[in-house]
Amino acid sequence: MPTIFEVTKPLYPIAFSAIRGHLEEAHQVLLDKLNAIDRSRHGFWGAWLISQLNDTFQVNDPRLAVNLWGLSFPNPLGLAAGFDKNGLGAGVWDSFGFGFAEVGAVTLEGQPGNPTPRLFRLPDDRAALNRMGANNRGAAALAETLQACWRQQPRRIPIGINLCKSKNTPLEAAPGDYLGSFRYLFDRADYFVVNVSSPNTPGLRSLQSGEQLDRILDTLQTENQGRKPLLVKISPDLALEEIKTILELSKTYRLAGIVATNTTIDRSGLKTRVLPQTGKSIEEEAGGISGRPLRERSTEIIRFIYRETRGELPIIGVGGIFSIEDVWEKITAGASLLQVYTGWLYQGPWMVPTVLKGLGDKLAGKGFDRLASAVGSENPR
Repeated sequence: MPTIFEVTKPLYPIAFSAIRGHLEEAHQVLLDKLNAIDRSRHGFWGAWLISQLNDTFQVNDPRLAVNLWGLSFPNPLGLAAGFDKNGLGAGVWDSFGFGFAEVGAVTLEGQPGNPTPRLFRLPDDRAALNRMGANNRGAAALAETLQACWRQQPRRIPIGINLCKSKNTPLEAAPGDYLGSFRYLFDRADYFVVNVSSPNTPGLRSLQSGEQLDRILDTLQTENQGRKPLLVKISPDLALEEIKTILELSKTYRLAGIVATNTTIDRSGLKTRVLPQTGKSIEEEAGGISGRPLRERSTEIIRFIYRETRGELPIIGVGGIFSIEDVWEKITAGASLLQVYTGWLYQGPWMVPTVLKGLGDKLAGKGFDRLASAVGSENPR
């Protein structure tokens, strides 16, 4: 019988260092284990493992609850898109203490992604470099996986789905590509995120421009008719004027919020100069950087969006979150919800309860009776 240690071992910081060039393999092993646990949750051992995860990682603190878009989030800390592209762990992410999870990015057609190796750790920078290329099984397969998951039990936390354009779809056909995925998955998610900001699908970031994004949002919202919250995930490498254009579109198409931000192609300030696995300069390596180097820029963008919208457009903050101080910085800048990925990998699954307990202490110390009162509190509108 597997133990909690065996289930979570791939996420231990020491394991992150030890597996060296096999990050993606360890990642997939973990997801397969979580999917097996979910499928066996009604058996004795599956139920026991889930109860152990719940007892170990969940933090029940009513002050941390967030209510947005008619959805109830037990806490503001979610799993970012990219970790669980195919929804294999969708039924158990709440057992790790997350208040919500975003699966994907998913494309209309399944695709293998970019050649391997395509995921690298940069320990000196507390960062990761990925050029995965939206490898996933496709929207229809994700719909089937999630349907099987929800047959096991109802959703206990909100689940979002991150939609990306298929690599082989021409840019001019992007609206129909996003729409196809949206239709397949409409009943499987609580909210949707339009991903036009990954640096790992050729040409994708060009869809952030006003005219291109306008067509995509018009197509999706015409279909949606306000039934599901629709957000856009933006790049940290946009100029503030470009972000203003997206915020104008958010008003036009009544977007539910902004996810700020995706990974960055900026290499400035990195301590890592050469990638050991390839022997090439970090500037020569394609892909997006996540983790600590992204923290300040993502927070700057959160602060900007909050001010520009007078706090009326909800923000999901993501980028460089490792500690309670990082969490507090983004919340007080204007983020209502947060997502983690790289920090969770480096620090292990105990990061979630540690941060949530610290957040409760921070609220008390600052005199706030609930999280919503702290959002944007250090960023006057």
